[in-house]
Amino acid sequence: MTKTPEEISQRLLAAARAAGAEAADAIVIDGSSVSVEVRAGALEHAERSEGTDLGLRVFLGHRQAIVSSSDSRPETLAAMAERAVAMAAETPEDPFSGLADPDQLARDWDIDALELFDPTDEPTAETLMHDALRAEAAALAVSGVTQVSDAAASFGTHHVHVAATNGFSGGYSRTNRSISCVAISGEGTGMERDYDGDSRTFQTDLRNPEDIGQTAGNRVVQSIGARQPETGTYPVLFDERISSSLIGHLLAAANGSAIARGASWLKEGLGQQVLPQSLSLVEDPHRPRISGSRPFDAEGLPTRRRAIIENGVLTGWTLDLSSARKLDLASTANAVRGVSGPPSPGNWNLSLTQGTASRADLLKEMGTGLLVTSMIGSTINPNTGDYSRGASGFWVENGEITHPVNECTIAGNLRDMLGRIIPANDARSYLSRVVPSLLIEGMTLAGN
Repeated sequence: MTKTPEEISQRLLAAARAAGAEAADAIVIDGSSVSVEVRAGALEHAERSEGTDLGLRVFLGHRQAIVSSSDSRPETLAAMAERAVAMAAETPEDPFSGLADPDQLARDWDIDALELFDPTDEPTAETLMHDALRAEAAALAVSGVTQVSDAAASFGTHHVHVAATNGFSGGYSRTNRSISCVAISGEGTGMERDYDGDSRTFQTDLRNPEDIGQTAGNRVVQSIGARQPETGTYPVLFDERISSSLIGHLLAAANGSAIARGASWLKEGLGQQVLPQSLSLVEDPHRPRISGSRPFDAEGLPTRRRAIIENGVLTGWTLDLSSARKLDLASTANAVRGVSGPPSPGNWNLSLTQGTASRADLLKEMGTGLLVTSMIGSTINPNTGDYSRGASGFWVENGEITHPVNECTIAGNLRDMLGRIIPANDARSYLSRVVPSLLIEGMTLAGN
C-alpha cells in the first residue's frame, strides 16, 4: 500500500530515533509531471515522471548530517537513518545548527486560503500537445518568423510534507500549469530569438496559447536588424520582463548567509537608505494562487508578511534559524531546503512599490538611451556591488524606440543604481515577484 508523504516522514523520524539520533527532521516531496514539446507541427518530445524524494537530517548534539533517497521502503528508511547517524558522529560541531524550539513552530494555518492546489482534472498529454501546437502556429503566423525552435506545455503536482522531533508536522500540495514558445527570425549570423510563456497555479488563470505564441513572434521580429550601440554613459530602462533581476541582486545581498560570512556589499546597510524614499519592498508569502506562497518555512516556522525595505530603508536581513543564530537575531521564517541539503535563507513573494508613470512615459523621460529586454551572463562582485551584464534590447532617441540593439554590456554599482531607480506602473500582479520596469540614469554602456 502506498504511503503518504506524512506517513513516510513520520517513519523516517522513528527510524532516526531508533538509530540513536538525538533530534531529526524530515522532508518528503511526492510529485508527478507531464510535459510535451512540439516542433514543425508534430510531437517532438513527451515525458511523464512520478516519484517520491525524501531527505533526513539527524543531530547528535550540534553535529548534523543529511541523507536523501527516492526509495521509501522500510529497510531503506532504516539504512538511511543508520548512515546519517554514523555520518553525524564524524562531522565537526556546528554551534548554530539545531531544530526550532517548540514555541516557535507554526500552528493552525489555513492552507485553503492560499489556493495552492487546482482541484480540476489533470490535463491529458493530448490536451497539452494541442496547446503547444496552437502556440507554435500563432508564432509562425507572425510575418518575419522563420521558425519556432520549441513550443511546450506542462502540468505538475507536488505534495510536500515536513516533520521534526520537536513536534512539528505539516504539509501542502501544489499544482502548476505552463505554456511557452520560443520564436526565431532571420538566418545565419542575422538570426534572432525571443520567447513568451505563462505559468499558473490554476489552469483557468493561464493565458491562451495563441496569445503566447503571437507575443513570442512579435517580440522576435522587432529584433530583426539588431546592431551594437555606441559606447558611453546613458540612461537604461530595464523592461518589466527582466527588472526583477535587479531586485534579486538586492535580496542576495540582504541574505543572512551572506551577511554572516561578511560577503555582502550591504553588510553595513541595516537601517540605511538603499532605495528611493518613495519605494518599499514587501514580502508576502500568503498571496492566494501564487507559486511562492506557503504557510510555514522549511523549519516549521510560521511565514508572515514583512517589509524588507520600508520607505527606502533596509529593515532587516532574510534569515533561517542558523543564520539568525550566527547574527544573534530571530529567524524571519525564510528557511528553504531540498531533500539533499540543510535549510538556507530564501525569499517568497516580493512586491516593489509601483510608480505612476507608464513605460512609455519613462521612455520619453529618458530621452536617449537603452531599453533592455534581455540579459546574458553576469559579473557581480558580492563585496563591492560592482555590476556588469551583457544586454540586448532597443535604442531610444528623443523618447522613441528607433532600432534593436544587441552585443552590448551595461555596468555600474548596485548600491548607486538601486538608490536611483524610477519605477513604471506596469508590473504583473500575478507573478511571484511583482516588479515594474525600472529606469536608472547614468549607466555605463559598452558597445561599438
